[in-house]
Amino acid sequence: MSTPRLQHPLDRLLDQSQRALETVFGNPPATRANPAGDTPEVALEDGERRHAAGLMRINHVGEVCAQALYVGQAAVARDPATRAHLMEAAQEETDHLAWCADRLRELDSRPSVFNPLWYAGSYAIGALAGLRGDGWNLGFVVETERQVEAHLDEHLQTLPGADLRSRAILTTMKADEARHADNAEQAGARILPQPIPAVMAAASKLMKTVAYRM
Repeated sequence: MSTPRLQHPLDRLLDQSQRALETVFGNPPATRANPAGDTPEVALEDGERRHAAGLMRINHVGEVCAQALYVGQAAVARDPATRAHLMEAAQEETDHLAWCADRLRELDSRPSVFNPLWYAGSYAIGALAGLRGDGWNLGFVVETERQVEAHLDEHLQTLPGADLRSRAILTTMKADEARHADNAEQAGARILPQPIPAVMAAASKLMKTVAYRM
């Protein structure tokens, strides 16, 4: 019986580089069906369409950042179970990324021009968080997902009422993010001390302000 080949650090580097390029410049396919499914498209006023596109661009950026955070954390995770948990969540974030990209195209819009910057910064933050240990690593997941839940709630409240396709996508995303946070808590996440959550919230606010427009 053959022995599985151990992955060389260079292999991991190439894998992560390919994932980064696909996330930022490509169009990674979703493994699950788009929640919008057969929900009918409704004509939106120009202002409503621009607002919906701005919100979906923010969410697309959020998924770019989530990919980078999870991959960065997984790269330095000590426990294989923690690493597997992070990569499983990252796969679901890939679904979110694909759904948001699809919706942006439907709204005749595009992703943020700063996606390479968002990815690089988030990867660095994820790796730094992971170096503190797996408990802190998972704690970072919990705080990230809770903050994402909050801004998805805000978006669901401010989306144009007729935009049922975006609403279906964001509703599913919100349920997934809550589950990611719950799973991380059950896996032994530690509560992040201040000022870390406040700094994360401030960085998120800056990202949302820029991504809404660009």
